[in-house]
Amino acid sequence: MKVLINRLTVLCAVLSIGAVSIVMTAQSNVAHAAWEPKKPVEFVIMAGTGGGADRLARFIQSIIEKNKLSPMPFVPVNKGGGSGAEALRYLKDKSGDPHVIMATLNSYYTTPLRQPQLGVDIATFTPIARLAEDTFQLWVATDSGINTVEDFVAAVRSAGSANWKMGGTGKGQEDSLVTALLENKFKIKMTYVPFKGGGTVAKQLVGNHINSTVNNPSEQAGFWDAGKSKPLASFTPKGKLAGKFGGIPTFEELGFGSDMVYYMQRSVIAPAGIDKEVQDFYVGVFEKVYESEEWQKYLADKGLVPGWLVGDELTNYFVAEREAHRKLLIQLGEMK
Repeated sequence: MKVLINRLTVLCAVLSIGAVSIVMTAQSNVAHAAWEPKKPVEFVIMAGTGGGADRLARFIQSIIEKNKLSPMPFVPVNKGGGSGAEALRYLKDKSGDPHVIMATLNSYYTTPLRQPQLGVDIATFTPIARLAEDTFQLWVATDSGINTVEDFVAAVRSAGSANWKMGGTGKGQEDSLVTALLENKFKIKMTYVPFKGGGTVAKQLVGNHINSTVNNPSEQAGFWDAGKSKPLASFTPKGKLAGKFGGIPTFEELGFGSDMVYYMQRSVIAPAGIDKEVQDFYVGVFEKVYESEEWQKYLADKGLVPGWLVGDELTNYFVAEREAHRKLLIQLGEMK
């Protein structure tokens, strides 16, 4: 009897130790669980409402919400003041904050170059993912009577720089650089008229308040489908675009050389100083976005070039593009 009691005592002790071990293991697993946001994530957009960057960020947010890719919502917040300076400064001041990310465009390079007083070094931000490279086309209203690039150049020269209005989103913004490329290439001058977003620019064109734009496809696609605007040429290499946008002739195909090419990166970054597990969470979310049917269809429908890039390779890409834009700004007389 005593032997039986002793054996039971030992068995209970073993079970007790095992239970404690299981509890400690469970607690350890919880302690090392992957990071997830504890409150809504600010999804900052360094542009105004209605433009390509805004439309894109809100579409991405809808994919995240629809597919339940995050336990907390991503909330779009527009900070387009000063050609994105407002957004860049905001992100710098949010160093270490795991609940802020930002959708970028090429003012991510040009604004810090043109406004060094911001004290922003983009190489210090945390890379999340590049999802695509967006494109530009030269657009006119369908009822303008302009059907070719040659018609466009002739019309600008005939109207004179004071009377030909090229719509855009601000000095130093991507479309102002593309406008400068056109002016340098064809030795023409236009009056550049800035608006708060690319969507507004597109509406101004079809309303005949301006004469031309270099909108992204997503900003003009609806008006093109409705027969109110038309593209004359694409600022892309031959064969880069598919679908209906692939049918737009490139400047090179039209015999104007291979130098009329310009892309806008569509990427997501986070503040400096966040933990690696926070970065990994966001990379995971956007990888699922990139692989989704919705995103792949959007790329084809809106004339974007696919381009997944993460980690140090993405930071290196940013730094290389910053230097390329520095040279371009100097070449176009936008900075010394």
